Amino acid sequence: MSAEAIAAAAKSPDTGRSGFGVYVHVPFCVSRCGYCDFNTYTASELGAGVSRETYAGIVRAEIRAAAARFDPVPRVDTVFFGGGTPTLLSAADLSSILADIDIHFGLAPDAEVTTEANPESVDADYLAELHDGGFNRLSIGMQSTAEHVLRVLDREHSPTKALDAVEHARKAGFEHVSLDLIYGTPGETADDFAASLAAAVASGVDHVSAYALIVEDGTQLARRIRSGQVPHPSDDVAADRYLAAEHTLSEAGFSWYEVSNWATSPEARCRHNLLYWTGGHWWGAGPGAHSHLPGLRWWNHKHPSTYAAALAEDLPVAGHEVLTADEQYLERVMLLTRLSSGLPVSLLRTNGKTAAEQVVADGLAAIERGRLRLTLRGRLLADAVVRDLTA
Repeated sequence: MSAEAIAAAAKSPDTGRSGFGVYVHVPFCVSRCGYCDFNTYTASELGAGVSRETYAGIVRAEIRAAAARFDPVPRVDTVFFGGGTPTLLSAADLSSILADIDIHFGLAPDAEVTTEANPESVDADYLAELHDGGFNRLSIGMQSTAEHVLRVLDREHSPTKALDAVEHARKAGFEHVSLDLIYGTPGETADDFAASLAAAVASGVDHVSAYALIVEDGTQLARRIRSGQVPHPSDDVAADRYLAAEHTLSEAGFSWYEVSNWATSPEARCRHNLLYWTGGHWWGAGPGAHSHLPGLRWWNHKHPSTYAAALAEDLPVAGHEVLTADEQYLERVMLLTRLSSGLPVSLLRTNGKTAAEQVVADGLAAIERGRLRLTLRGRLLADAVVRDLTA
């Protein structure tokens, strides 16, 4: 795909109409967790031309090249640093990338600026420097407080490290702090997950994400399950864990706003993810990062050295897609159905409206003020509901 096609999409009058974000992918990890299939690399896998020390400068070059494609340049409402482990870069490096986004795009006065962090990669001084650099939201990968569960997941940190990171973030002045949990890990008991939920609530965070463990092909965990070393996660157990999460979090003052996400207030919701879920536009910088502008999606080369080499010549684009009307419909129904705000029934096609009546009759959703909203049982069966609505 040519840079001209991106420039044409960037100049669309619809760009940024529903918000505009920047995603920055940082692909570094000290080691790879057994369940992870993200685009991440340890030091020995990076190849020539890329290192932690040079990475910020490389990404800043993409930010500059990206801004040059827009006319006018959209103001950035949300920034999200993901990975990998973004906090393996120095706080100064992360802040320099954010500063270039502000220089070349412009940050909204109330911009949400998030970075993911592994607990062992941050301390009080690091988070204070990061906050001073403009970050106001932190998403910490706790996953579990049970040591044996963390071992199955190949997590490096101790159960207390994530809670220490929350405390450091609050003292540093972070406005919003989130904890990520994974449930359904082989060997995890109901008491283990209850303890993780209790610790998350007691930590004082205002956002919790809880995801069922998914066994991805090609991961170390998948190989261990195939060889019989650990059992396959149970769907029934995952459903029980989800119900436990809803009960504990709602009792503690959290409300779900997306099937896997709870927040203590509307302000605590992740605005960047809501941008994705509601059809907004964003530029993804870094190896393997995806971007979305009107009528166009594309993704960068995945390997850091290939990405850096391509960026030295032009934009580091590896491929693209133009979604058909049917694909756009399916995606919109899928994403909006998962939100507590619900799916406008008016968006559904004729068959979908008929299916919506059956979904309501089955107790999986309710229709209120023209919007279809999942019940708790419907949230457990969200994928099946979407299949019915789009059949």
